[in-house]
Amino acid sequence: MERVLLLLIYFLLLSQPINCSSSLSFNSSTPLCHLHQSSALLHFRNSFSVYGRSCVDDSPKNLWKMGTDCCGWDGVTCDPMTGHVIGVDLSCSGLYGPIHPNTTLFSLRHLQRLNLAYNGFYPSEISSKFGGFANMTHLNLTYSFFAGNFPSEISHLSKLVSLDLSLNVRLIMKTPSLKRLVQNLTHLTELVLDGVTMSSVSPNSLMNLSSSLTSLRLYHCGLKGRFPDNIFHLPNLQLLDVSYNYNLNASLPTYNWSTHLKSLGLSRTKFPIDLPNLISNLKSLKELHLSNCSFMDSSNPTFLSNLTQITSLDLSYNNFGGQFPWFLLNNAGLTSLDLSGNNFIGQLPNLSTNWTQVSSSNSSSNSESVSQIPSKLVYLSLSQNLLNGTIPSWLYDIPSLQDLSLDNNQLIGQIDEFQHDSLRYLVLSNNNLRGHLPISIAKLVSLLYLGISFNNLSGSVEQNIFTKLKSLEHVDLSHNPLLSFHTYSYNIVDYTLPNLLSLFLSSCNISEFPYFLKSTENLNSLDLSNNQINGSIPTWLLEVKMDSLYYLNLSYNSLARIGHLPWKNLQFLDLRSNLLEGPLPVPPLYTYFFSVSRNNLTGEIPLLICNLSSLQYLDLSYNHLSNMIPPCLGNLSNHLIDLDLQSNNLHGTIPSTFAKGCYLRSLKLNGNQLEGSLPQSLVHCKKLEVLDFGNNKINGTFPLWLENLPKLQVLILRSNNFHGAIGNPKYKFPFPNLRIIDLSHNEFHGLLPTNFFKYLKAMKNSNADKGGLKYMGDRYYQDSVIVAMKGIFIELVKIQSLFTTIDFSNNDFKGEIPKAIGELQSLKGLNFSHNNLTGHMRPSLGKLTNLEWLDLSSNKLIGEIPIQLADLTSLAVLNLSENHLFGQIPQGKQFNTFTNDSYNGNLGLCGFPMTKACGNDEGQQLLPSSTTQEDDFKFENGFNWKVVLLGYSCGFMFGLGLGYLVFSSGKPKWLVNIVYGEQNYKVRRSKKNAHGRTH
Repeated sequence: MERVLLLLIYFLLLSQPINCSSSLSFNSSTPLCHLHQSSALLHFRNSFSVYGRSCVDDSPKNLWKMGTDCCGWDGVTCDPMTGHVIGVDLSCSGLYGPIHPNTTLFSLRHLQRLNLAYNGFYPSEISSKFGGFANMTHLNLTYSFFAGNFPSEISHLSKLVSLDLSLNVRLIMKTPSLKRLVQNLTHLTELVLDGVTMSSVSPNSLMNLSSSLTSLRLYHCGLKGRFPDNIFHLPNLQLLDVSYNYNLNASLPTYNWSTHLKSLGLSRTKFPIDLPNLISNLKSLKELHLSNCSFMDSSNPTFLSNLTQITSLDLSYNNFGGQFPWFLLNNAGLTSLDLSGNNFIGQLPNLSTNWTQVSSSNSSSNSESVSQIPSKLVYLSLSQNLLNGTIPSWLYDIPSLQDLSLDNNQLIGQIDEFQHDSLRYLVLSNNNLRGHLPISIAKLVSLLYLGISFNNLSGSVEQNIFTKLKSLEHVDLSHNPLLSFHTYSYNIVDYTLPNLLSLFLSSCNISEFPYFLKSTENLNSLDLSNNQINGSIPTWLLEVKMDSLYYLNLSYNSLARIGHLPWKNLQFLDLRSNLLEGPLPVPPLYTYFFSVSRNNLTGEIPLLICNLSSLQYLDLSYNHLSNMIPPCLGNLSNHLIDLDLQSNNLHGTIPSTFAKGCYLRSLKLNGNQLEGSLPQSLVHCKKLEVLDFGNNKINGTFPLWLENLPKLQVLILRSNNFHGAIGNPKYKFPFPNLRIIDLSHNEFHGLLPTNFFKYLKAMKNSNADKGGLKYMGDRYYQDSVIVAMKGIFIELVKIQSLFTTIDFSNNDFKGEIPKAIGELQSLKGLNFSHNNLTGHMRPSLGKLTNLEWLDLSSNKLIGEIPIQLADLTSLAVLNLSENHLFGQIPQGKQFNTFTNDSYNGNLGLCGFPMTKACGNDEGQQLLPSSTTQEDDFKFENGFNWKVVLLGYSCGFMFGLGLGYLVFSSGKPKWLVNIVYGEQNYKVRRSKKNAHGRTH
């Protein structure tokens, strides 16, 4: 598998726009080269397979032919006096294969410059024989898939001036090798180790670097600890980049910096940044990269106004706020500006297109004076801020602009026409833009990425808008529901997108598969979910050889048939919520995500599904599948993460083959006809968070052996044939993370388990997860369960991690309510109804300050209602009916919102809202209820419940705007199960890495 991954990475670089012309390219010389050197060169090059050019912008190299002067070969340089080969440049040659220690390359003893960058020398280490080139001054092995330990023999190259080993991510540099390198290479001016693994290296190993050093690049090397202070004082240093070494720190000098420093990168490090001091010391600085840094209190972007010579500035993801610092655009030489991921507010200023002055309309409303817009601007990213207003006209008229990212703001208005064709990346997603897709997009012939998803675009997408965009790789127009697409059935010769890698058109009113897909053999990701596509996948699409396709999302359409899918490398297949009929289709062998839930599939689960050795997520829920669960599914638990078979017609027993090392996180079998007992092999599944066996015919006693599952949060055994007492836990801290437990509608009996409740740690912390809404699951799969909430069966299509509930209703529990219940202060719901509980209601119930519904109805409780319950200001539903309670009902706050239904059947109760007055107040005028009573909510199963929806301080659950509920839109039933579509896998393009999407 590792070999396959590296091959994929290698082939991906074929599509990267890398310019491989470098300082290591040479002009050919006239003397004839020595025959043995000519032969050595040919033998070396012919020892590799060739997979075409590795760099898009690199011109093809001339052929090397035996019998011709090798000094005239492309990439070969000879000494003009001796004819010896002194330079070899095979960069971007598409070479693939290992470099063996006995290769003829090492016989070229006179080599001074060697460039093997951007090839695929896998699998091989850097041979120690590279240290034998005594005259070597320049060595470039960038991005050539070298692995293993870096050889210390490279330090023998004492004349080396430039060493570039960057982007060999499996290359390991250790402290002894680095020390020798630093000690011996005294003439070094350029050291580039970006991406090389240096996690075990002490940064002090860099302390004695050559004073001649002009460029030091250590980007993303895993360095940690304190960076040597003296490096900032190197007299000739012009470029220093230690970005993305997350645990690297240092104290930046307050004076005596290298006066020549022009480029500084400290992004994602732990360096404390004093921005004013930094700027005052760096008078020559042109490039400054401080993304996601730790700024001192005095730091503010306003200090950057003094950097008038800056050409490239990155202050992204620093939580800067306030008005956007438009003065940064005054720098006439600015080529790159990244201020994404902050909290800047304001509108983009309206400027004249001659870059010289602010328009009069803008200068009166903007305190910052913007005198000009840099006409040399190539890269502009203002993503993920709070910018509003329209996109000003000057942004459409920058002749050099290649990358424009304004996504995740609050921009409005239309997208105007672009005046130049230089754009390569256009990202405007997640705004409030409206109107038509501009026709000028058809002229952006260099465009690689187009992302305008999650806006309000409308109108028809013209069928010829993409015809000239031959370089286009990624298109995302998803979630523009007012867009309409023509059927693209015109001449395929005139309409091809040969380089298209991903296409995302979710929620775009599409009714047919776009015909231009017939020419997209390199496609790897296709999302046409949430549209109106019906019928089946057309034959012409099934005949397209898309061997690279690994992500396919056709969910939430009206597809009726799905046959054999020929795309053998498919890994993600989402067909949920269609109208599929017939037997369950088996996805390709390497699939790791397969969802076909909420269809009309019938028949049994085929045994072939167990051959999917990479399967991690399997969701077959809400179909009509029958017969038994294949026992072999249990064998998949060593890699299966989520298994959802709920709401089918499966019968038989649950597989008992859950092995040690089980990876299962979620197992849901609710709503089938399963029998027998729970398999105790589930104790091997230490990662389990959700177990849902509700609504089956499972029998046995309570599975107390589950108490030692450390991550279990949801346990649902509702409506089965369980029986017996709960029993006492065997472990000191049972069920430490349990948040939802539903044992209702079984035959449990005995006392409520005090020792069980007293250790429910996750239900005790009322402040847990208050930092923000979090949901159980991951980016591929989010859990859903059905719970009885406020008297109504509700499907939580997403389970919030702060949701906690206990439901022991409809059993035969006896005795008193345990005092320990009052300690479970994060509880949202408690239901002990329809049991045989006796004794008084405990005053400690008043400590459940987060409680929103309490149902103790149909028991044998006696005494008065504790006055402490009146302090439960979140309580929205209360049912104490059919008990033997007496005395005055507490008054005020939430109790003023409850109706008679909360107390019916308790003949001894008196006071509001009952008609029976208390004591001497029999003639007292009853206070009117402050709540409007809703009609009975009726469901198909005949279950009715009166719910008070409004009232005094109605509680977190209702106040959150039904954060847990999913309602229908316009249907008679109040509650309808609506499952949110698979939006992830939508991935934002990283501005510093590959542009595109991952899934």
